[in-house]
Amino acid sequence: MSGRKLGVFGGTFDPIHLGHLIIAEEAAERLGLEKVFFVPAKDPWRKPRHDVADAGERLEMVRLAVEGNARFSVSKVDMEREGPSYSVDTLEDLRRSEGASAEFHFILGYDALADLPNWREPGRLADIARLVAVVRPGYRVDWRALETVVTSAKERISLLEIPEVGISSTELRRRVAEGRSIRYWAPESVDAYIRSQGLYRAPGKPPRGARTAHP
Repeated sequence: MSGRKLGVFGGTFDPIHLGHLIIAEEAAERLGLEKVFFVPAKDPWRKPRHDVADAGERLEMVRLAVEGNARFSVSKVDMEREGPSYSVDTLEDLRRSEGASAEFHFILGYDALADLPNWREPGRLADIARLVAVVRPGYRVDWRALETVVTSAKERISLLEIPEVGISSTELRRRVAEGRSIRYWAPESVDAYIRSQGLYRAPGKPPRGARTAHP
């Protein structure tokens, strides 16, 4: 008997935005996932530490973003593990907590798919979970490169085509630093949290919506 179908969506989420939520909802809907675990990385090994917001703040933004969706859940397995956050360790931890019968679907973007040969133990990652790559229509996958790290890659990696959502965490951080609105780019609760905590603001830049004194 097969176990529960669970999605795993890891990332830096710096910050989480509506594009992330659309991807997770679409994957859950089309793959019939019972639950999607959002797993913020405590120490993302592919990014310089000084370029990433505090882990606790990113975790809180993810928690705020998924509130109200019973199919979404936040996992702190990466936050509770020491050292760099590797996806293969994330899945090992979740398999221990959810049981060996659980059927995991690991959700990743097309940029992460292209970078898979540089990940830690990508072959073992594919042993634990079905890899689900979210790609824009017409995206061309370099299967030859993937075959070097994942045996029978075409049979073990699913492509989930959805229209590209032109929102990125990089763009959100830039807009906040410039004092511009991110309304409708991120959930209202995340927008409010960013403003209340003063995240991503450029040095000396007043909070968005703050009144400025006139002489």
